[in-house]
Amino acid sequence: MTEHFGAIVVGAGPAGQKAAICMAKAGRRVLLVDRTVRVGGACVRHGTVPSKTLREVAVTFDKLRRLTGRDIGSPLAEQTPLASLMARKDAVIDAHEGYMHAQLARNGVELRRAIASFEDKRTVELLDVHGGRTRVSADRYFLATGSSPKDPDDVCVDHQHILDSDSILSLTYLPRSLVVLGSGVIACEYASIFSALGVPVTMVHSYPSPLGFLDPDLVSCFLDGLSARGGTYLGNVRIDHAAWNGLYGVDVNLSDGNVLSADKVLCALGRSANVHGLGLERAGVKLSDRGHVRVDRYFRTSTPHIYAVGDVVGPPSLASTSMEQGRRAAQHALGVPVEHEISAVPTSIFTIPEISSVGLTEAQALEAHGVVRTGHANFAEVARGQISDNVSGHLKLVADSAGRLIGAQIAGEGASELVHVAQMAILGGLHVDTFVDEAMSFPTLAEAFRIAALDMLQSRELARAAE
Repeated sequence: MTEHFGAIVVGAGPAGQKAAICMAKAGRRVLLVDRTVRVGGACVRHGTVPSKTLREVAVTFDKLRRLTGRDIGSPLAEQTPLASLMARKDAVIDAHEGYMHAQLARNGVELRRAIASFEDKRTVELLDVHGGRTRVSADRYFLATGSSPKDPDDVCVDHQHILDSDSILSLTYLPRSLVVLGSGVIACEYASIFSALGVPVTMVHSYPSPLGFLDPDLVSCFLDGLSARGGTYLGNVRIDHAAWNGLYGVDVNLSDGNVLSADKVLCALGRSANVHGLGLERAGVKLSDRGHVRVDRYFRTSTPHIYAVGDVVGPPSLASTSMEQGRRAAQHALGVPVEHEISAVPTSIFTIPEISSVGLTEAQALEAHGVVRTGHANFAEVARGQISDNVSGHLKLVADSAGRLIGAQIAGEGASELVHVAQMAILGGLHVDTFVDEAMSFPTLAEAFRIAALDMLQSRELARAAE
């Protein structure tokens, strides 16, 4: 007998959870299926939560050295157990998982641990941990199976000497040195974390600079921070081969003939969508050339009653956008009108220092509007920046010709929180002069918004005087 549900969600990460809860709140009977007994996906177990927990330690350690002097914040001892730096990790993960389980239970979502595979467009077979097989069907399906680290052919990831983003935090000791292969978000976050912990870090990639999708000012801030802590970025070179040399470390052979040797190597050269074994071909679900599930603007696949959200559909692959995709897909499945585009969702990258962006960059604004205004503020100009030794931070505001805020880019500790001030201003259609006219608490980093707005006002008046 085939059990029927209003909706079946495959994958219990951020995107899947949001879709499941939205459907349940609308009165649908919902089944959430995941391979593991825990919810949260890679985000909670291997990605965002544990890495940010280690980052918090690295930031504190780095800040202690800067605020109290190098004598107090001496470098960590060689071969420091990594577990000793992540004592809170399990508690943080357990607390977050407990909250998510309670939320699913409160909304009546049924959770099963099983491997799901389509038998046809309407039926899914569930293989449980005991080898039992059951068939289920649903009016609507949501695929939210996430992604996994990609292992290139020329890099032998053994999870002992050469690690990926899922295994890097399983290291027994803090490495003596680290080579990071990649230039994206994951590569940059881990490079800055380990460099802040005193590990010599070298990043390598074929791109001339990291984080190429960001405003150049933010990229410069990241590179300056990496360099200040002794890290290096080597661009415009390819990795020919990387492998354990059998003696003391890993050798990374580069296309320019140079060889880098390091205690450990982190391979962060992208991620692949988790589509293997889902039986998508039997369901008529098509993939893109890059192996992601193809979806339309409503996140429908080529089989209209099957939706796909999160990492499995490709970039931006952020927890925040994945949750919003899950919500919008569920709304469409329920016949609720939704906006065509997800607008003004911040991008926050937890390097050291943090970098965040929302809306349009200056280059994007110029292309879209022709004439734009920018205003700049350095955290060194506000008392809180000096107090917290956050003086390298920077905030840029981007406005259209009428002065309406359309973008913001922020670098520095606190950027991931400050960016939401700009987000609300963009969504509210506020004029940049609002930041000049309204008071802000002292001493706070938020004062940088007023300084940047005043900078834009001054440049606007100079431009008018020159006309």
